Amino acid sequence: MSTSSTVLGPEHGALPDGSPVFDDDCPAVANLDPALLAALRRAAADAAADGVRFVVNGGWRSRAYQEHLRRRAVEKYGSEREAARWVTTADTSAHVQGKAVDIGPAEAREWLSAHGARYGLCQIYRNEPWHYELRPEAAEHGCPPLYDDPSQDPRMRR
Repeated sequence: MSTSSTVLGPEHGALPDGSPVFDDDCPAVANLDPALLAALRRAAADAAADGVRFVVNGGWRSRAYQEHLRRRAVEKYGSEREAARWVTTADTSAHVQGKAVDIGPAEAREWLSAHGARYGLCQIYRNEPWHYELRPEAAEHGCPPLYDDPSQDPRMRR
């Protein structure tokens, strides 16, 4: 097996076709922070009652996979600075920490936009409507203001 296919494999968090939020055999889902995963599953169960199905398009990622995505973003956008608006480094990525999840399809994102705060699930970046992180205080206070993109997030400046 080549290094490239190893980096891109499911064992590193790759999800070529997405995965249900209840898939305990998928590392991208199973390796999420337990509190985030529990909130996500509660929200998904309630959304299902409304006829909305959640799919995890990105979850936990290995450092190697995150760096692979970062290199691809630099190639795509032409510079580190522009790539930083879309993909963070392995050192700063909430995905590597298991503290971020990318949700689809659009109906699921719309449902989370309307109801996610009650579960502590908040969109973090204006340019990434699919990216959610756990903010438990949101149940009482609402989600925090959005950053325009990851490059504006102070957590990314380590």
